[in-house]
Amino acid sequence: MNNKLRIVPLGGCGEIGKNMTAIEYEDEIVVVDAGIMFPQNDMLGVDAIIPDYQYLMDKLDKVVAVLITHGHEDHVGALPHVMRDIDAPIYATPLTIGLIDVKMRRAGLKKEIELVTIEAGDTFTVGQHFTIEPFHVAHSIPDCVGFGITTPAGLVVHTGDYKFDHTPADGWPPDFAKLAEFSQRGVLCLLADSTNADRPGWTKSEKEIEVAFDKMFSDAPGRIIVASFASLISRIQLVADTAEKYGRYLAITGRSMRDNTKMAMEL
Repeated sequence: MNNKLRIVPLGGCGEIGKNMTAIEYEDEIVVVDAGIMFPQNDMLGVDAIIPDYQYLMDKLDKVVAVLITHGHEDHVGALPHVMRDIDAPIYATPLTIGLIDVKMRRAGLKKEIELVTIEAGDTFTVGQHFTIEPFHVAHSIPDCVGFGITTPAGLVVHTGDYKFDHTPADGWPPDFAKLAEFSQRGVLCLLADSTNADRPGWTKSEKEIEVAFDKMFSDAPGRIIVASFASLISRIQLVADTAEKYGRYLAITGRSMRDNTKMAMEL
């Protein structure tokens, strides 16, 4: 038996997109996220790029769980491809599960995949070696979590995408208390989002976008067209709230945008 802990980045390191990480101990593997990368302008005919998960192909029976941090495409977009090979439950928060459910139904995989809803603050075990503690983080989509993953070798903390926003759009700041608790317990390895970490200064709060939208909707004399990723539910909610405030009609176009909005309204 090999009792070493292995952390294998399958995508997302040194690049934006394709986020996917395998955490392996003895004969068990936990996968965190499975996202796509959007093609560059010179990649004609390429719709999306998925992680190279060849490392898992001769170890598929060892995968005991797929943990998803949030519903952005660079973290869930590859699931319809990956889950054709991996036979393990997917764990995610309610909104993220809803987005994954839509994606899996389109891919014709809904009945074959076990989707397990979790909440920030839960503690659960997968396999024999992993205890999982999802904790809330602030990001540009609601219901985001990071994961504290306790293994026999020590505690691994995977932040997912995050920013330290004290005034997020959904009013739910990051769980600093949980991070402090992890620190007190001792962290073997921190796997942290580092997008734009090389830029000095602070990332602006989502509240500043709310102020900008308010001014735009109050000043614009005619129709306003807003472009957004279909998974950016908090931004869609902000547009809807501001439109209602100023007595404007809201029309949502695009299949993914309509499906995701309907799903969010049902939750």
